[in-house]
Amino acid sequence: MITQTERLILRPFCEEDVDALFMMNSIPEMLTYIPMAPLTSTEQAMEIFHQVIQQDYKQHGFGRWAVVHKADDKVIGFCGPKFIPEYNEVEIGYRYFPEYWRQGIATEAAEAALKAFPKFGINKTIALILEGNIGSEMVAKRVGMQWREQNEFMGHRVNVYAKHLSAIEV
Repeated sequence: MITQTERLILRPFCEEDVDALFMMNSIPEMLTYIPMAPLTSTEQAMEIFHQVIQQDYKQHGFGRWAVVHKADDKVIGFCGPKFIPEYNEVEIGYRYFPEYWRQGIATEAAEAALKAFPKFGINKTIALILEGNIGSEMVAKRVGMQWREQNEFMGHRVNVYAKHLSAIEV
């Protein structure tokens, strides 16, 4: 386990989470502001698990974390750091199943994740938010991130939010 809140556990993804990864990356509503085509098979999710998530854990010592809803004891999304080579910075990213939207879960998980970042040597972070994703921008603002600039990422216009973290937040 990385960290927890009253309602949530943030932990590394494991192979048993592949079905949840598939759902997160195949539900069109969840991909509205994600620049990727929906997955069509669990084999694709297994590939993401091994070649992206596991590689991030091995190469950087961190990566996206599964968010488990304690009341349901199931993975409801992800929140956590990812090194973005194009920016040479660490991004905090988050995504949740629609039935958990508008419950404060994204903010709760992001606050907990940011407090854990310094344990992984992360002292500043960015959020790359596609234009129009007001919900994600609100989460970034609620956790103290400041708008830095408008830029591009993966061929899309993004608003870049940033936050410096202090060891005090650990």
